[in-house]
Amino acid sequence: MQPCGILNYKYAQDMAIVRTKLQWGLWIAFLIFLFSMPLFMPPIWLVFLNFIMITVITVLGLQLLIGFCGQISLMHSATMAVGAYSSAIIARTFAIPFWLSVPCGMLAAGVIGIVFGAPSLRVKGYYLALATMAAHFVIVFAIAHAPLDITGGRIGLDVPSATIGGFAFKNDLSWYYLILPITLISGLFAKNLARGKIGRALVAIRDNDLTAEAVGINLFSYKVLAFFICSLFAGLAGSLQAYYIGFLDIDQFTFWNSIWYLGMIVIGGAGSILGVLFGVVVWRLLEYGILLAGPVLNPLLGGTIFPLLNAVFAILIIIFLIFEPRGLAHRWELFKVSYRLWPYSY
Repeated sequence: MQPCGILNYKYAQDMAIVRTKLQWGLWIAFLIFLFSMPLFMPPIWLVFLNFIMITVITVLGLQLLIGFCGQISLMHSATMAVGAYSSAIIARTFAIPFWLSVPCGMLAAGVIGIVFGAPSLRVKGYYLALATMAAHFVIVFAIAHAPLDITGGRIGLDVPSATIGGFAFKNDLSWYYLILPITLISGLFAKNLARGKIGRALVAIRDNDLTAEAVGINLFSYKVLAFFICSLFAGLAGSLQAYYIGFLDIDQFTFWNSIWYLGMIVIGGAGSILGVLFGVVVWRLLEYGILLAGPVLNPLLGGTIFPLLNAVFAILIIIFLIFEPRGLAHRWELFKVSYRLWPYSY
C-alpha cells in the first residue's frame, strides 16, 4: 500500500524497493547515520555493532530457507564453522588473500548445504530438524577431530590478518567500514532474491509443496538451492567472524547458536527481510544488557549468568510465539498502514 496520491505508470516503478521521495530521503538519511556512527559512538560499541552485522548476514540466509522456503535447519552454526575454517585453512596453506579466501569459504559452506539439504525432498518437519541437528554434530566432530595441523582440533587455529590491496584491517573501525557495505549488499541481494522468480517459487513450496509441484516447480532443485543460498550466507558470516576475531575455536559455533538464530527469526518475523534486522538487534541488545549486568547478577546466580541468559531468551521466544507470532516486522507493517491511512481509520 502506498500513500494517497502516489501513482505508478511503469512496472519498474511498481516493483521498486524505494518508491517515493520520502522513502529516498529516509533511506539516504539512514545510510548517512550508519556511516557516521563511529564518529560519535564509544569504541567499545564498534565491537558490538560489528557482531550485530555479522549476525544479520547469518540470519539473512536462514530467513530465506525457513521464512520463505519453509525448510528448517538446525545446522546453521556448523555451516558457519565450515565457512570460517575453510577460508582460514585455505589462507594459511596457500597464502591466498582475504578477498579470495572468503568466497572459497562460502563455496565450501554451500557444498555442505547441498549435501545435507538433499534429504529435504524426502523428509519434512521434525524429521528434517533432526536430520540437520545430526548434521551439526557430525560437522563439529569432524572439525574437532581433524589433524591438528589442519584445523587445530580443540586447541584452535590462528587466522591470518585480513588485507585488501595492501591495507590491513587491524582495528574495529576499519572492520566496521568493511562489514557495513557487505551487510548492506547482502540485505539488498536477499531482498531482491525474495522478490524475484526464485523467491516466489520458494514461497509456493512453503505454502503448499504439492500445489507448487503441480504447477511445474521442481521441488528438489529449489529446496537444494534454498539450502545452498542459506549456506552461502552462513559461510560469508563465518569467514568474516574468523578474520575479525583472528582466532578459531570450535566452541564458537555451538548448537545453541543455531537455536538462537531461529529465535531471532521468530522475534523479527518469518518471511521478512527487514524482520531479520529487528530480530537480531533486539536479541543482541538484550544479550548485551544482561552481560553488562553480569557483575551485579553473578553473585545472586551462583557465579554465572549464562543460565539466566538462556532462560530470558527462551521466555522471550515463548512470548512472541503466543502474543506476536508474526514478529516485529508485522507490527512495522501495521504502523506503516496506519500512518498512510491517517486520519482515516479505515
